[in-house]
Amino acid sequence: MKAIIPTGGMGTRMRPMSFYVNKHFIPVANKPLLFYSIEAVAAVGVKDVIITYNPEGLEIAKEYLGDGGRWGLKFTYVLQENPRGGLADIVRVSEEALGGDDFLLHLGDNIFSEGIKEVVDHFLKKKPNGLVTMVKHKENKRLGVPVFDKDGKLVDYLEKPENPPNEFAIPGLYFFDKNVFKCFSGKDKIKPSERGELEIKSSYMWLIEHGYRVDVVEYKGRWLDPGKFDDWIESNQYLLDKTVESRLESKIEEGNQIKGRVYMGKGCIVKNSEIRGPVSIKDNVSIIDSYVGPYTSIDEGCLIQKARIENCVLMTNVKILKVETQIDNSLIGPEAEISGNGGRRTCVEFFIGEKANIKL
Repeated sequence: MKAIIPTGGMGTRMRPMSFYVNKHFIPVANKPLLFYSIEAVAAVGVKDVIITYNPEGLEIAKEYLGDGGRWGLKFTYVLQENPRGGLADIVRVSEEALGGDDFLLHLGDNIFSEGIKEVVDHFLKKKPNGLVTMVKHKENKRLGVPVFDKDGKLVDYLEKPENPPNEFAIPGLYFFDKNVFKCFSGKDKIKPSERGELEIKSSYMWLIEHGYRVDVVEYKGRWLDPGKFDDWIESNQYLLDKTVESRLESKIEEGNQIKGRVYMGKGCIVKNSEIRGPVSIKDNVSIIDSYVGPYTSIDEGCLIQKARIENCVLMTNVKILKVETQIDNSLIGPEAEISGNGGRRTCVEFFIGEKANIKL
């Protein structure tokens, strides 16, 4: 079995950040979002992965991902010419690279925190022509929703229904065999939706209508969909809580307080500061006369001086200087700088992109 992982899409829900950074490479718990998808498919024994990209997206994808060797994988890069082509179009353009093999499509902005082995095992052992993954979700009306007949058989797939018929939603993990490619040709081939996209729903419905077997499996682990700001912060919290282990790779002088689970990389400087975990800090970060609170991830090269932050995601080379007001619930883009003049407010929140400069 092979896998497809997309790196394209417009990332509109993550603007202004995604104007400058492909959302798939924005960190969650100090790891680029897309890496979680790659690790998930590697963990179930997949070796060949198709990475789809939009025009002008190949260079950045290869810069972050390389040839897949770091995960023990082989990457094949495939162009999706139309970024708005839809998920079924991603399947269509990958046909040649798949070479007739069964495959899964794992969206690059979805995280299945307990892995995907149970769903993969069902597909490989039961051998349906397609498989839909579903999760219980309180807000399933903003997602795809499966519809079943009285025998529990999938009969429809609703996109963002106002009144969902059940409590399930369809996350970004899809399975097919080679029969799915029949839906892209012939008189009854699938057509673009009102949005102008080839929808993955249409591929599943084509299989069902033509007598092919489509199974549905409930994913019972925690599914994360950090597609917009609030969800990103929540996902960062959850993964830090789940994954951070106490390890300090930099020497910490006396006079600092390190409490809870804190990971700190190499070359860091900490002076007269308190760090309260779970916190993840990458290499070459300086924290001086400051407080770093729980659920914060700090990427390489950041400087925090005379400031208080908590529940934040800081990308590379961020500077926060002389800000007495606590910064909370924030996502701060690479090389952004926030500086203060000594004034104090109760709390401030930021969602700012690359190289922003804010004075308080």
